[in-house]
Amino acid sequence: MANSIILGGGCFWCIEAVFSGVRGVISTKSGYSGGHTSHPTYQEVCAKNTGHAEVVLVEYDDTSINLQTILQIFFAAHNPTQLNHQGDDVGPQYRSCIFLMDETNMTHVEKSMTAAELLWDRPLTTTVETLDKFWPAEAEHDDYFALHSQQPYCATVISPKVAKVRASFSELYES
Repeated sequence: MANSIILGGGCFWCIEAVFSGVRGVISTKSGYSGGHTSHPTYQEVCAKNTGHAEVVLVEYDDTSINLQTILQIFFAAHNPTQLNHQGDDVGPQYRSCIFLMDETNMTHVEKSMTAAELLWDRPLTTTVETLDKFWPAEAEHDDYFALHSQQPYCATVISPKVAKVRASFSELYES
């Protein structure tokens, strides 16, 4: 059965790339959530005027992969102790956040956050919010890493994250 969760952990290109090729992940879509304007654009979100976070809608088949595993990958893919930034990406649009589409998943999220706290030496800054609206990002953001892997940001920021997560969760990735 298909389920979905919306995750933000820095640049949406990174999170989308990390979930690409995970067995049981049906699709990913970059977008914006958690803000106060309708139909935000990439430029508006980057200008920090909308309150939105860059997020990824992860649709997964829960008969192949469970939410706990999705969240383990998420917490391994970014540093959830950094408030409003990931590396050199700074601003509230890069915050660590989870948007629930179904409140029944809160128990799984809480368990995953407790487990993630053991991996880091500082408290998590990840927010957990009920989804108000997911605004899909512009089409040029779809599969960005796969299409632009040699671009400097992709090569120096995204590629190491993807390699780290794939090494840690190699059994979950398709060959």
